[in-house]
Amino acid sequence: MFEKLLEYDRDLLIFLNNLGVENYDTFWRTVTQPVTWLPLYLLILVLIIIAYKRRQLFKTLLLSIGLILTTSTLTHLVKIIIARTRPSGNDEFTELIRILIEPGSYSFFSGHAANSFAACTFFVLILKHRFKWIYAFYIWPILFSFSRIYVGVHYPSDILIGALVGVLIALTFNKIHKRWVLQL
Repeated sequence: MFEKLLEYDRDLLIFLNNLGVENYDTFWRTVTQPVTWLPLYLLILVLIIIAYKRRQLFKTLLLSIGLILTTSTLTHLVKIIIARTRPSGNDEFTELIRILIEPGSYSFFSGHAANSFAACTFFVLILKHRFKWIYAFYIWPILFSFSRIYVGVHYPSDILIGALVGVLIALTFNKIHKRWVLQL
C-alpha cells in the first residue's frame, strides 16, 4: 500500500514537473526564491502595525517570529529523521524530470510549503477582522510551493504534508494569539 502511494507520488511529480516550459523557467526560479517575496513580507508587517498597537503589536510580532522558528525547526528535524532523497538527487528521475536547481538538504517535508502556509494562515487569521481582502495572500504559498515541484526539488507529497503542517502550526499559534494577545 505504502509503495503504491510512493509510486503515485513519483508519477504525479513527473506529470506536474513536465508541464514546465522552458520559456517560464526564469519565472519559476524567481518565484521559488524567498527573497522575491520581500515586498509581501514588508506589506504584512505594515498591516500588522496598522492592526495592532503597542503591547499587542509587540506580542503579535513575537508570536510571528516564534511561528517561523517553530515551523523551520520542526521541518529541519523531520528532514533529518526521514532523510528522503530529493527528486533531483534520485538517479531514477534525472532523465524523467526537469531539474532547475540543486538544493543540498533532504526532501520530506517541504520547508517552503510549511513556512509559507504557516505564515500566510496565521496572518490571515489575525488580520481578517481588519482586512477582508487578506485571503488573496494565499496566492503566495500556492505559487511558492508549486515552484518547488516545477524546479524539480520536491515530490507532491512533500508539498502537501508541508502545507498541512504549516496550517496546523498556524492554527495553534492563532489560539495562543487569541489568549495571550487578544485575551479572549
